[in-house]
Amino acid sequence: MVLDQIVLFAYIFSLIILLLFGIHGFVMLFYHRKYAKQTPKKNESFGTDDLITIQLPMYNEMYVAERLINAICNIDYPKDKLEIQVLDDSTDETVDIVAKIVADKKAEGFDIQHLHRTNREGFKAGALKEGLKTAKGKYVAIFDADFIPRPDFLKKTLKYFHSEEVGLVQTRWEHMNEDYSILTKIQALALNGHFVIEQSVRNKAGFFINFNGTGGVWRKECIFDAGNWHSDTLAEDLDLSYRAQLKGWKFIYLRDETTPSELPHEINALKAQQFRWTKGHIETMKKILPAVWKSDMPFRIKWQATVHLSSNIVFPFTLMAAILNVPLVFIKNSGPYSPFFNFMAIFVIAFIGSFMFYLYAQKDVHEDWRRRIVLFPLFMAGSMGLALNNSRAVIEGLLDRKSEFVRTPKSKIISKDDTANKNKYFANMKVDSSALIELLLAVYCLIGVGASIFFMEIAALPFQLMFFFGFASVSYLSLKQSFAKLLRINK
Repeated sequence: MVLDQIVLFAYIFSLIILLLFGIHGFVMLFYHRKYAKQTPKKNESFGTDDLITIQLPMYNEMYVAERLINAICNIDYPKDKLEIQVLDDSTDETVDIVAKIVADKKAEGFDIQHLHRTNREGFKAGALKEGLKTAKGKYVAIFDADFIPRPDFLKKTLKYFHSEEVGLVQTRWEHMNEDYSILTKIQALALNGHFVIEQSVRNKAGFFINFNGTGGVWRKECIFDAGNWHSDTLAEDLDLSYRAQLKGWKFIYLRDETTPSELPHEINALKAQQFRWTKGHIETMKKILPAVWKSDMPFRIKWQATVHLSSNIVFPFTLMAAILNVPLVFIKNSGPYSPFFNFMAIFVIAFIGSFMFYLYAQKDVHEDWRRRIVLFPLFMAGSMGLALNNSRAVIEGLLDRKSEFVRTPKSKIISKDDTANKNKYFANMKVDSSALIELLLAVYCLIGVGASIFFMEIAALPFQLMFFFGFASVSYLSLKQSFAKLLRINK
């Protein structure tokens, strides 16, 4: 009986945490409607007189380096006002590929430098900081290797530096390979929640937003004033963003101006990316939140910053809910706890809040939003399947366990005809042992599915199925890559 009560208490506590963050979806939608007609202020007379530095941080990007540099050199801006820094930390053929492209572009009259470091000190933050030592531009645009900026990028963004207070202009990510597979479609749905609703709403409402690491333009003075790039977290972009806004700098988010990017098409690359983002968020939360609450910012801004920085805390509680879901089916049918379970129906609100949030994110930017939102249950299942991976990231972040900045491999995978079979980065990529634990969790959750059917717990069945499908699909795709790698080695 006591054990039953402990399980019930832990489960309800987990659901309360998930409910609080789920309800926040309604808060975002409230502000979304409130500021729907508000548009960012801009200076239409902004010219092309200022010197611009474009930084391209990369590490072993042999498949996409040339594509990126060509896209940068196609940007519509006077050559004599454009400085390009290829911040190359590579240790493979990328170094030679970049050296050749840079030499060719120099011959065409571009001011482009190949800054190759022989170490990865500070990882991406270290490379950006090193480049700033010699950067000549008043403004600094940054693009990761998996992005392809449009030719009018600078002319579209620079006009939003309408005052000396504006320190950053960030564009929305667009996904070139969204329709490549179910995996990329689900990622696009998830990311649109952040880029279409969260970033836009927070910016319009006066809350803190974050530089997304790429696809944006900084005022160089803002970077220096905020303390420059730091490498003590895996989310150097989020860290600098908050430090700059705490200093009083204003950010502009352009929901309707997009920069195309490439989504990870393979599950282990996605898991590595999610791990880095999640852990970096937690590290930044620990570092920045005390300064936020000590500041003289209004309470509503402090509260929203807290929600923003701590949102990844949901993953351990999602994992806890998955584990406790199974014994609860048996507890409900063997003990006097019916009133508690009737009360739990209120937690469906969290699911509804999340659904509405992502529904509007699709509806705002896609005419075929009905077809896309159908994937929401798969997105929820995928989020549950990643709960173990991301919970590890949360715990490591809380415990201050430092780890390497693991880049996301790129393959120029855009259309369904493209293949990454010969991509050496995927061939060398380690498959996390957590895939075996995820497989065990899938089997465990399948017991919950069976128990729900046996006891006719129809209301619990959809969530049991999502947990099962989430862990099963993530573990299957992870192990599938592992076996494919072994086959290539044996050949």
